Amino acid sequence: MIIHQFDQTNSILNTFISEIRDVEIQQDSMRFRRNIERIGEVLAYEMSKTLVYGAKTVQTPLGTKKSFLCSDKLVLCSVLRAGLPLHHGILGYFDGAENAFISAYRHHPNNDDAFEVIVKYFAAPSLDGKVLVLTDPMLATGKTLENVLDALKSHGTPKQIHIISVIGSKSGVAKVERDFPKDTQLWIAAVDDELTSKGYIVPGLGDAGDLSYGIKL
Repeated sequence: MIIHQFDQTNSILNTFISEIRDVEIQQDSMRFRRNIERIGEVLAYEMSKTLVYGAKTVQTPLGTKKSFLCSDKLVLCSVLRAGLPLHHGILGYFDGAENAFISAYRHHPNNDDAFEVIVKYFAAPSLDGKVLVLTDPMLATGKTLENVLDALKSHGTPKQIHIISVIGSKSGVAKVERDFPKDTQLWIAAVDDELTSKGYIVPGLGDAGDLSYGIKL
């Protein structure tokens, strides 16, 4: 796997990362969502440099100009509900992309720290020959992306897989690296060292879904 980690380089992206972590700024859910979107925009731009491009001549009012435009067909797949702001940010840069959505949640069968990831709702187009972009803001244990990858197999074989995440753990990144094809590329804003016993990233930012859309029962 090719890993692109951006918190080790000075850029405006670090401002957005800092703000989504800040417990005071987190009180403004609209600003939290917008910062997640902006992180998605930055990572989408960086990812776009790796895609395939073809020449196209554009007619202007005064002449013609040859441009090089992306010729890859993309499918953006997001994990509900926390993935929606990130999805919107990426989709703003790839307006012609097809979309897929999948729901995944943690189930604690014994009411303790052990959990399994349950996938329920799933809607996706054919993935055959397309570039699959998986978006999940929090790459904690890596179990969610493993289950999502298994669910997507029934919809064809993509020619390339990219993963876009906001914050991950070292162990989660390592798991994804083991589970996904070797040519998969991971675009991640920041990687933290630890996980709690319940599988939450430390220092992380908390629950991205709750911070975006309100606390769930």
